[in-house]
Amino acid sequence: MKKHTFLQGVHPSDKKDLTENKAIEKMPVSSDYFISLSQHIGAPAAPIVNQGDNVAQGQLIAKANGKISANIFSSVSGTVVEILKRKNAQNTAVDYIHVKAEGDNKVALPKMEKIDKESILQRIFDAGIVGLGGAGFSTAVKDSPNKPVDILLINAAECEPYLNCDNRLMIEHIDEVLDGISLMATAIGVEKVIIGIEDNKMTAYEKLSNSGYEIKLLKKKYPQGAEKVLIYTCTKRRVPNKGGLPMDVGVVVHNVATAYAVYDAVRNNNPLYKRVLTVSGKGINDPKNLWVLNGTLHKDIFEFCGGVNDNAVKLISGGPMMGFPLNNADCSTTKAESGLLALTEDEINLLQPTNCISCGRCAAVCPMHLMPMYIDFYIQSDDLDSAVKYGAMDCFECGCCSFICPAKRSLVQSVRLAKQKMRERKK
Repeated sequence: MKKHTFLQGVHPSDKKDLTENKAIEKMPVSSDYFISLSQHIGAPAAPIVNQGDNVAQGQLIAKANGKISANIFSSVSGTVVEILKRKNAQNTAVDYIHVKAEGDNKVALPKMEKIDKESILQRIFDAGIVGLGGAGFSTAVKDSPNKPVDILLINAAECEPYLNCDNRLMIEHIDEVLDGISLMATAIGVEKVIIGIEDNKMTAYEKLSNSGYEIKLLKKKYPQGAEKVLIYTCTKRRVPNKGGLPMDVGVVVHNVATAYAVYDAVRNNNPLYKRVLTVSGKGINDPKNLWVLNGTLHKDIFEFCGGVNDNAVKLISGGPMMGFPLNNADCSTTKAESGLLALTEDEINLLQPTNCISCGRCAAVCPMHLMPMYIDFYIQSDDLDSAVKYGAMDCFECGCCSFICPAKRSLVQSVRLAKQKMRERKK
């Protein structure tokens, strides 16, 4: 059986054994939900509810504010306590709607009169669907490319260690996922669909093998599921650096969970207010895969999973490679959050960074062919222009460089700092 791969990348232990055989459970309703208005790329959604309003589960509470934005829905029935600023997982203060859960009122989107290209696109937008693989880009915008596209590429790789949310969706809801893929192909207007899946998900691979789509079995390697990497691995088309997009090479890429959300919106009239989340790490007493309502507090999730044990030394939102370290468990979930980890001392690196030894390993493994050591050097020297020259804005922060660096330099953090400084300069 031929397996496809790419030249760069790294081979971290995938740590998926903690949850790969655990069926998805439904997280019980908590008492308080903090629903972010900035859980997508683009402008924050504009709230349309006020303090004291009663809301139903599935009710629109904030409208998309511009083309690249997304509608936000209440994930529970209850009362709006307030609209406030609080820190998100990236430690940035953004606006939230605080809903106190009570009652069981639920509303849905109107039933679709017909299912064709235009109506599917409109439903995707109305339902507030964004990419659930982590980026949070508007799915309706992505499915309306302004360049010719001939391939819909489905990302089933889930290469981040520990995470199994996509894997479990395919195992437990394969028919719904495949229906969502078909609906997205109709919306985009393409006939050719390719699904890329890593070889550590053979149960899901077998279920996909009868789909009628072209299945590419991928060697387990990180970051196999990164958009530009996956495109090259599965199609041999190379998306250019310096702002290149998948549609520049005739491809639209979607995540497995996004396909499920499209199915749910079109077939069941449900807007996007829940998703599957993997809760894992040796610092969790009972790791699980969960259906989690948007805006659920991390501390409530940890509590449902038996709590964080005394050996945990680090909390992470997302996966260990691209996720964000958490100062505490007071943040709440968003549409794009696929994992929540509590890691012990033997699962993380606690070494302090030392001087770069100019070994070049970071450049050797970089899937974007960048020079991370120079980006790090120049941003630490307060030379933003040179950091950008060496590719800071082209980096998608996969973390391969930091993982492989023998000096344990904080290379990804340097890239994020460069991007932050560039945003501030533009403002």
